[in-house]
Amino acid sequence: MTTQGESVSARSTGPIHSSEAKSSGQPPSPRRPEDSLAGALADLRDTVKATRFALPLPSAERAGTVAAGMVAQLDDYLLPRLERLDAPLLVVVGGSTGAGKSTLINSLVRTPISPAGVLRPTTRAPVLVCHPADMSWFSRANVLPSLARTAGPNSDPRSLQVVSAPALTPGLALLDAPDIDSVVDANRQLAGQLLAAADLWLFVTTAARYADAVPWGMLRTARDRGTAVALVLDRVPGSDAAAEIGPHLQQMLTEQKLGGVPLFVLPETRLDSQGLLGEAQIAGLHDWLARLARDAELRAAVVRQTVGGAIDAFTVDVVILAAAAEDQVAAAMTLDEAVLVAYRAATESLDRGIHDGALLRGEVLARWQELVGTGDIMRALQARVGKLRDRAVAALTGRPAPGEQFQEALGTGLAVLLKGAATDAAERAGTAWRAHPAGAALLDAAPNLVHPSDDLDERIDRIIRDWQRSVLELVRTEAGDKRVVAKASAYAVNATGLLVMVSVFTATAFIPTGAEIAVAGGTTIAAQKVLEAVFGDQAVRSLAERARNALAERVTALFDAEAERFRRALAGAGVDEELSPRLRALSVAIHNARPEVDRT
Repeated sequence: MTTQGESVSARSTGPIHSSEAKSSGQPPSPRRPEDSLAGALADLRDTVKATRFALPLPSAERAGTVAAGMVAQLDDYLLPRLERLDAPLLVVVGGSTGAGKSTLINSLVRTPISPAGVLRPTTRAPVLVCHPADMSWFSRANVLPSLARTAGPNSDPRSLQVVSAPALTPGLALLDAPDIDSVVDANRQLAGQLLAAADLWLFVTTAARYADAVPWGMLRTARDRGTAVALVLDRVPGSDAAAEIGPHLQQMLTEQKLGGVPLFVLPETRLDSQGLLGEAQIAGLHDWLARLARDAELRAAVVRQTVGGAIDAFTVDVVILAAAAEDQVAAAMTLDEAVLVAYRAATESLDRGIHDGALLRGEVLARWQELVGTGDIMRALQARVGKLRDRAVAALTGRPAPGEQFQEALGTGLAVLLKGAATDAAERAGTAWRAHPAGAALLDAAPNLVHPSDDLDERIDRIIRDWQRSVLELVRTEAGDKRVVAKASAYAVNATGLLVMVSVFTATAFIPTGAEIAVAGGTTIAAQKVLEAVFGDQAVRSLAERARNALAERVTALFDAEAERFRRALAGAGVDEELSPRLRALSVAIHNARPEVDRT
């Protein structure tokens, strides 16, 4: 039979139930922040707090929740506790709605401190009760630093009312937490935060609700994290019910690997005029808590269990975060590769257009035939007078010289080719990103990425002008060589430059191909022979190749700039390639320093 207020666990195995532990009389030395374990945990805290899983992947949401929980527990509990292992124990009293948590705390300190009643939720802001000797520790932001301390009742859930209670034994404080199953989401979150900051969970449930899912989920969390736990079964109607429910609850605890948890059974009874339970009814729980508060060795055992369990749980948490970080890196690489492929395809498409003579059609072909078929190109090559005559004709007729018309048509055709390739690349990269959850989110934030840059036309025109000028400069440089300067002095550089430009867009080294330009072929061959006579066969081939390379360099820079728009959007997500290795290294350092806890 279980007596009222006594534990039904006669043979407790965990460190918090050892009634034979004796006080050493010397509290553990305060933990210095620079100690290896505390230092590694502080590094972990800083790293995790700075971590962002910005790409919306399946693993990101869970990782964000885990990261927030880790930082909260490090700030609220572990780091402060490691600095002062001998500080008073914090017992967080948690449980379901209407379980009687506030009534239990009030009864233990023999005064109505925490509000109790029929309205739900009753506890809106947490209340911490401690002995006057412990007020200095809990009144300052040593534990739960994010909660502002208050001396009186407060409805702000981000505050913590600290109350002095002389009836409570020094060395231990009770904290009344909001309901773990509250209809108010903020209350549930706060309850979880407070429980994570506890040295000991005192879990309260009732005879009517002891099998509810939510409390058992919290108890399993405590088990997995190695947290010290005690359980109160409240409002048990009569000795017969206690004899039936107590063993059943104990069996459930055993099945959940919680068989060593102390269990206190409180019968249903009428409250006194202050709304308190009778002292005899809670005597077993009161004495157990008092013994725990007075015994320094027993308190240290509780701290070792909970601190060690929390640290061990971080091993799993770090694995979750590291895996999520690797997912972020993998997604970023996939998106970056999609951009690379899209613009590589654009470069290859343009390269084919340059080498297969496709550009030398339509308007460009017409201007070339006009230039070559009339013999103007040969005259321009063979005498300075050709250039002077072209200028005179242009001045009288108002029409550009044939060479200028051809150069303009060539530039226009190249601009169309470049813009089409850039447009296709942006659309192709956008399609690949849209098919990926992370890429889709980035495109939602920057929808214009799927279109070329607004100033693309201007940049293309500038590239073509610069390239055409560079070709002419190549010709001048080659003609200025001492070996050919005498021969070249009678020939027009501009005309030579036009022929070099044509050579860039033909499949052969120099001559435009295809039946549609056969009419101009003879003159083109003659022009090539003149150039070879001036520069030499190898020099002519070198000019064409260098002009082609100069164009390719400018095209590469253009496409790189267009692709960079995608890369900037991706870089804005802040994916850190070094995060996973850094987290795993910190986990190893913490694991190696973990024995420090057991030696305290």
